[in-house]
Amino acid sequence: MTFGQQVVTFTEGLRPDWSLPSHAQLIFPYDNELTMATLRRFYAQYYDDNQARIFIFGINPGRFGAGITGVPFTDPIRLESPCGIPNDFKKKSELSSIFVYEYIDAYGGPASFYQQFYITSICPLGFTKDGKNYNYYDDKKLERAVEPHIIANINTQKRFGSPPQVAICMGQGTNYKYFKKLNEQHQFFDHILPVPHPRWVMQYRRKRMDEFVQLYLDTFAEAERLAGVR
Repeated sequence: MTFGQQVVTFTEGLRPDWSLPSHAQLIFPYDNELTMATLRRFYAQYYDDNQARIFIFGINPGRFGAGITGVPFTDPIRLESPCGIPNDFKKKSELSSIFVYEYIDAYGGPASFYQQFYITSICPLGFTKDGKNYNYYDDKKLERAVEPHIIANINTQKRFGSPPQVAICMGQGTNYKYFKKLNEQHQFFDHILPVPHPRWVMQYRRKRMDEFVQLYLDTFAEAERLAGVR
């Protein structure tokens, strides 16, 4: 199977049967045929090969990016342009997606970026609490409940084609601290390079967005160097 076919097969195998604390609800968009059709088209368009890619780990899917389109950090607007995939989703913008595609544009555009990188999440499914996005690490009960899924997620997705030398972590705080500790236990990657989470940039440093785009460019170039592709 190609890299993209492996992503689709993995996603099709996810099930909304996780045992969670009562206050957390699972985000599961993959029973929506429009979401799945869009996801299949995206990965056929950008990952129709067997080339290894450097993995970028976000936190977990949110309601308005992957929770709608099935594609990490890609809202319906950016899915249509610049990704070139028309869709019938409501054209609602998502903050993290705005920043990610600013960076992707600076890198050289979606075709160049997705040839070298693959965006995924530490936790393959997302959560809400009281109708709002909720992260896997927001309380210890939820973290403990989903950790077996997280470990299986990373081990399985690595086999799609991931250089073992390096991965990138979106989030320099709790997401990185958790991932770093888990990596020390399981030896997923030799190096993990953290970058500020896109949503943090957009909420708290939006006027300095160009500076953070450059930070991403520098960090991702270092990842390419460590992986031996630059």
